Formats: sequence, C-alpha cells, structure tokens
Amino acid sequence: MSTKVLSIRDIAAKANVSITTVSFILNGKAVERNISKAVIERVEEIVKADGYKPNQIARSLRTGNSQIIGLIVEDISNPFFAGIARLLEDKAYKKGYKIIYSSTENQAGKTRELINLFKSRQVDAYIIAPAQGAEKDIESIISDGKPVVLFDRYLPELDVNYVGIDNYDASYQAVKHFIGEGKRHPALVTVDLDIQQIQEREDGFTAGLREAGIEDTAAVVLKVPFANTREQTIVLLEELFKQRPDVDSVLFATNYLAISGLLAIKNTNKIINKDLSVIAYDDGDIFKLHTPQISALAQPVEEIADAIIRKIFQELSATTEKTIERTILPVQLIVR
Repeated sequence: MSTKVLSIRDIAAKANVSITTVSFILNGKAVERNISKAVIERVEEIVKADGYKPNQIARSLRTGNSQIIGLIVEDISNPFFAGIARLLEDKAYKKGYKIIYSSTENQAGKTRELINLFKSRQVDAYIIAPAQGAEKDIESIISDGKPVVLFDRYLPELDVNYVGIDNYDASYQAVKHFIGEGKRHPALVTVDLDIQQIQEREDGFTAGLREAGIEDTAAVVLKVPFANTREQTIVLLEELFKQRPDVDSVLFATNYLAISGLLAIKNTNKIINKDLSVIAYDDGDIFKLHTPQISALAQPVEEIADAIIRKIFQELSATTEKTIERTILPVQLIVR
C-alpha cells in the first residue's frame, strides 16, 4: 500500500489516460461515456492497489452534491434529540449520506451561525428543530432551493415540511389518566417558551381539566424559566410542593423538567404513587430505572425519524414531485 494517497492526476498518469476519463470512471459514468472495459479495469486496479479518497469539498463544488445533511437541534445531549439523531444517522448512511449536527441552545443567533456554517459546507438538506426567531434564516434556506424538514417544533409562519407529535392529545391523555385515578389537583410543570408545541401541551392539559369539571384554582400550571439551571428548577419545584401540598399529580412537559422534578420530589420527602402520580413527556431509561418506575408519554422516535428521512430523500429526488407535508404522529401513554 502506498503511503501517499493518490489524486485523480496521479491515477491518470499511472493508467496513461486523461484526468477526465478517470473522473468519469470514479463517478460511475464510464459506460455512458463509452470508456472501454480494459481502461475501466486498469483504473479500478490502480485505485484498489494504491487507494484514493475524493476531496469531498471539491467534489461538492463540481457536482453540487455533498451527500451531507445538516441536523440542528436545541440540545444534542437531550435524550430525545440524541435518539432522533442516532436514528437519522443510521438511516441516512444506508442511503449514502452523512449527518452533521449541532445544538442551538434555543438561541436564534446561534441558529443563524450554524445555518451559515452548513451553507459553507454545501450540505444538501436541512433537518431542524427550530429556535424562536429562526424564521428568516430558515426562509433563506428554502429560497436557496434546499430541502428542509422541521421537527419537534412547528413554525406556522413558514410553508415548510414538518414532522411532529399530537402534543394536545398527549397532555389530554395524561389528565384523563390522572382523573381516572381519582386525582383532583393536578399540576402541569412546563417551560416559559412561546412556541407552538409547548402551548399545545398546556392546551391539552387545560382541556382535560375542563372536561372533568376541575376548577382552575384546583390545578397548577408552573412555567419554569428556560434559562434556569437544574438547581434553580429543583428549588422552584420544591417551593411548589411546599406551597401547594394538595397537588396530587404532576405532568412534566419535557424530559429534563421531569428529571429535575424527581429530585425535587425526593428532597420534599413525597412518595410517588402514594402522595403523587407522575407522568413525564418522552420515555427513557432513567424513568424505567427509577424506583418506582415513572409513567411516560412516549414519542414514537423511530416513526419520527422514518418520516423525516422519507421526506428528505423525496425532496432530494430529481424525479419526485415536491409537495409540502405536515406529518402528525400519535403519542403512547405508558402507564407504570
């Protein structure tokens, strides 16, 4: 094996053919360009013996196709986003594409920087869980003619592909479960972000209360500042449980709020399933391993990833008619 990785020029010189001929062979266009079988085999033997790795940036500039998809999420360490990213990576790889991803921390400015970075990398498509205020930056991608699929968070101002869950019905299911257990003082612990899916989770919660005839004063909606640290959130929840000892059930609107909530419940000496019923958004190992196990509204991550990848490659296809789709998937309430 040679210590030097060959360039197209090196291969052409060794095979005694033109650089253009080598390029056609490496890009799978040898047959349509009527290149002889003997030349094809000679070039392929040189590549196999000495090694050749194409310059991906140069190739993308030449072909307009980088075979890279950009994934932008709020926090890649969040179990939900990490799970989605892993599935997307596997599914894209099977189709010859790579995924590069990064986190916005829900900051519009960082979203803009990442989009500009991905543009410079010539990515072929974008998968985005958008931050507030990112509409104009996403519009710029759409204007560039690049496929875009939003997920988790929907931006109603944009005419763009979206894959998400029925947040309203999920919260409604949770409240119905609490009522069925005889609970009359449920609480929703959510985040103070003005984004559609968070509002839908609150709307489903209040609809369930209304149907059960529970007065607003009997229930609690606590909106935790998004910028809070985990320690600050735990303190806030401890105060809630001390000030409202009548609260008998809690729906946590995100998985990270649920984790903080479990710590706050432990610190206030409340006993889950005796003093409190608890349901968390998103399922995960931590809720299965907790004693007792925690009920959860499980998002269908496999189906979400499938729907995203299907739409991305539908948009990338030169032969498929381009249509805007909004895919809403059901959530499963897992009672433990």
